[in-house]
Amino acid sequence: MNWYFLDTGKGEPAWNMALDEALLHEIAALNRPVLRFYGWVERAATFGYFQPYAQIAAWTSLRPLIRRPTAGGLVPHDADWTYSVIIPPSHPWYELRAVESYLHLHRWVASALRAADVPAELAPAASKEIPGQCFAGAEQHDIVLKGRKIAGAAQRRAREGLLVQGSIQSLPAECDRALWQRHMLANPVLWDELSLSEDIRARASELAKSKYNQPGYNERR
Repeated sequence: MNWYFLDTGKGEPAWNMALDEALLHEIAALNRPVLRFYGWVERAATFGYFQPYAQIAAWTSLRPLIRRPTAGGLVPHDADWTYSVIIPPSHPWYELRAVESYLHLHRWVASALRAADVPAELAPAASKEIPGQCFAGAEQHDIVLKGRKIAGAAQRRAREGLLVQGSIQSLPAECDRALWQRHMLANPVLWDELSLSEDIRARASELAKSKYNQPGYNERR
């Protein structure tokens, strides 16, 4: 099975969300899964598509505060290791139920973390402390380090494909992101680096401007 990967480095918060959505729109035409690594040029927070803005705004002082295209809870962003996986409808992963998809992804991510000398494990059961805040306690199959949640993910399934957005946080300073990324790419598939087309870039720019940077979208619920 052939996959694409790309590392877009640090981006503006709205652009980060917009590019993931643009890739989702194009994934059926690409007809291969895409693994994207990215970071943040400024501190920000994202929150789930279905969450009420007023509640989230009261929970965090982080701004900008941007509604994700995926579900899930409030996620702070700064030095976290963020990534996305975009799956076309033709791929077997697309057919997995949400809980199976989540488990499949986190087994992969946790295995790469362990290979990078981070002794990560999957949470055997939920230990949620504050509903709606992604990193306040763990759901079953979240990734934990010494009992503390360090990684979670959120999904969106659409006709175009499946988008999963993940974040790894609060790791010890000595942890090596580049080493983790190399082990993510050790997954036994054939990898090609994706060169973003002008159409994808243009769609992402338009989505960032007209949607993810707009209070009318972020505060709609």
